[in-house]
Amino acid sequence: MAGRPLSSRLCALGLFIFCLGYTDWASARPAISAVPWLEPAPPFHLQDLDGVFHHLTDFRGRLLIVNFWASWCSPCREELPSMNRAWAELRDEGVAMLAINLGEDREAVSAFTKDFPIDFNVLLDSRGNIGMRWQVTSMPTTFVVSPRGEIVYRIMGSREWDSDQLLQLVRDLK
Repeated sequence: MAGRPLSSRLCALGLFIFCLGYTDWASARPAISAVPWLEPAPPFHLQDLDGVFHHLTDFRGRLLIVNFWASWCSPCREELPSMNRAWAELRDEGVAMLAINLGEDREAVSAFTKDFPIDFNVLLDSRGNIGMRWQVTSMPTTFVVSPRGEIVYRIMGSREWDSDQLLQLVRDLK
């Protein structure tokens, strides 16, 4: 790496830090912090694995948990089982949950979900445009969106979504 230009080394270091996300530092951070001001969630129009389009407005009136992830992301893989368990707890309570895959195609995501099932809707952001609009800078990143369509929480790094603390936080927002 010493023979490579500084800009190339910085780019590689930036990519390495992005891939790590904030998971190594997550334990030193507060569990979850509220967004200081309510802001509207950016709209999206994305396909699921069956080719059906979903829009943010489809979820208006319901509390929505939106998780951005990728199959190559180890913390994402670790977090998904707890999200499945949380979904099993919350799905009959009027809460919606989405897993938006960033940067991968339908075939890659379908193959991944055969080995690592995701029980709630999986949407595809193959180009990463929606992730950019939502200002996703590390993975996993999860947003909690109010029934009015405002981002209430932004959670960077993996969490145990079926913990009593997080389930109660979600239930208190409904």
